Amino acid sequence: MTNESQSSQANSAKVVVDKLGELNAEDGDVSIDKVVETFGARGYGPMLLVPALLGASPLGGIPSVPSLLALVIALIAGQIVIGRTHFWLPGFLGRRSVSEEKLQNARDALSKPAKLMDKLFHGRLEWATRDPMPRIAAAIVMVLCVVIVPLELVPLAALLPFSAIAAFGLALTVRDGALMLLAIAISIVSLYTAANTLLA
Repeated sequence: MTNESQSSQANSAKVVVDKLGELNAEDGDVSIDKVVETFGARGYGPMLLVPALLGASPLGGIPSVPSLLALVIALIAGQIVIGRTHFWLPGFLGRRSVSEEKLQNARDALSKPAKLMDKLFHGRLEWATRDPMPRIAAAIVMVLCVVIVPLELVPLAALLPFSAIAAFGLALTVRDGALMLLAIAISIVSLYTAANTLLA
């Protein structure tokens, strides 16, 4: 199945967020492997969008969670850069889990924003979401992930880079090239802000 076909299966932010509520928990926890298994077949967009939205949600306020999500996103983005469509995570990372309750709380918090995203963003300038743009976006995402780790020490500082990553993921999910270009602009602002924050 091509990435274009995969992407067409999940062309709504609300659908992606709702899917979080359908993840089956084992012993009350949902593993990262389970998340990758669920969203990996739905294209590049959801694989960037889901962890970035979780990072921007209340779940991202838990210590070490932003860094963990940044690592997951960076590994996924790296695989997008080289053109993989089936994603892999090392065992030590894939086995990490989050409680079903926290995941449900994140889904509830993201439900209304997802509806708004679907109203605002939809198939404009589709050429800007076709190759090589997904790979370029993934490379930028990897740089954003690097700055998230030290920014975790500053309250709410990681929100901007997570938002930029989510914008890339949403742009690929709904094939909105205008949003893709906006995501690049947000990334530049994020990196500039991060540099000022870390060097201050």
